[in-house]
Amino acid sequence: MDLLNKFNPRKKDPKKLPSVPVSWIEVSESVSRRCQFQPDGQLSVKIIDDSRPAIQRIVDSFLNTFFPSGYPYSVNEGYLRYTQFRALQHVTSAALSVLSTQSLLFAAGLRPTAAQATVVSWVLKDGMQHVGKLICSNLGARMDSEPKRWRVIADVLYDMGAGLEVISPLCPHLFLEMAGLGNFAKGMAVVAARATRLPIYSSFAKEGNLSDLFAKGEAISTLFNVVGMGAGLQLASTICSSIQGKLVAAPLLSIVHVYCVVEQMRATPINTLNPQRTAMIVADFVKSGRIPSPSDLRYQEDLVFPGRLIEDAGNVKVGGALHEVIKPSKLLEMKQIFPEEKFVLNQSQKWVDMVLEHDASGEDALRGWLVAAYTANIKGPSHEPTASVLLEAYEKMNDMFTPFLAELQAKGWHTDRFLDGAGSRFAW
Repeated sequence: MDLLNKFNPRKKDPKKLPSVPVSWIEVSESVSRRCQFQPDGQLSVKIIDDSRPAIQRIVDSFLNTFFPSGYPYSVNEGYLRYTQFRALQHVTSAALSVLSTQSLLFAAGLRPTAAQATVVSWVLKDGMQHVGKLICSNLGARMDSEPKRWRVIADVLYDMGAGLEVISPLCPHLFLEMAGLGNFAKGMAVVAARATRLPIYSSFAKEGNLSDLFAKGEAISTLFNVVGMGAGLQLASTICSSIQGKLVAAPLLSIVHVYCVVEQMRATPINTLNPQRTAMIVADFVKSGRIPSPSDLRYQEDLVFPGRLIEDAGNVKVGGALHEVIKPSKLLEMKQIFPEEKFVLNQSQKWVDMVLEHDASGEDALRGWLVAAYTANIKGPSHEPTASVLLEAYEKMNDMFTPFLAELQAKGWHTDRFLDGAGSRFAW
């Protein structure tokens, strides 16, 4: 038995194994933290020294609550300006909402009808909001193409709806019509604002932190909505207790509200290709050889009339129906000149129509746009470009396109898709 024990030694008691340190101290930005693993495997972190001034602690706490982790290095340029105007926008919007709701209640109370009829009117009024939502939901492709423009439109619609509610006490006999139209506009505004939120947040995401950006953005919205409600209640009980006061305060709040939204959108560097941004990129490249970044173009975008033609980019107009913009004989000629391309170009009297195939990407749209721009530079004053001019422009585009595309992508542009809204496309 002793001999057997020699060849089968007992296992060592695990309690006698040398202990491994399970705690350490981390120092970061004047803050010392003790990190320690608990027996159950959980990590506990305890601050043991914080030499930051009290004001800096408050600022850091605010940044941690309302800004994404790693700010400002984790977001793209313009995020702070966007956030500042967004906060002011929510204050004015919430205050205006309080005033419009007070006016609606006042108008409903003035109606010389039974309470049951008032309830029915209120339900019908809310139903109009759902109608507005359904109608606006059909415009999603346009919102993908121009999210900044539709975000501004959303807030203009909201203010129009709120304005109708504010003046409803002036004509209580039209309560249902005024309130219904107001809610119809607000319903469209809600859908447009929500639909454009994701592309706007995506333009600021820099390190795959879209969820963090979204969460902190909603925290800012919540905080300043509460502030705005408080301001609205104060106004409603003082200078806006009468309809005359509301008629003065509501337009002022609306002006500040829309101005803040416009400034937010001007600060937003959208990095997807749509007709307006593509034309601006091509114009800069053809004119100066420079490729702008999304941040370079953000203040140049036209938020009201995005479809304007740009001469340096070839005056290209995209999205027309193929059978309306080109004759069959001309279509055959274009396919012979550009046999492998997914675009068709046709010179009209004032502009160049470009129609894309159904699976054309942003790169295909850029190729067609460059051909149109180079053609405009080569052909000079002549109205209709010849086949030789088109071929020369096509060869020039092919020579320049690879370095052009590489630099474009390096500047942060997404070239895998082209967002032309509700524009027509074709398939062979």
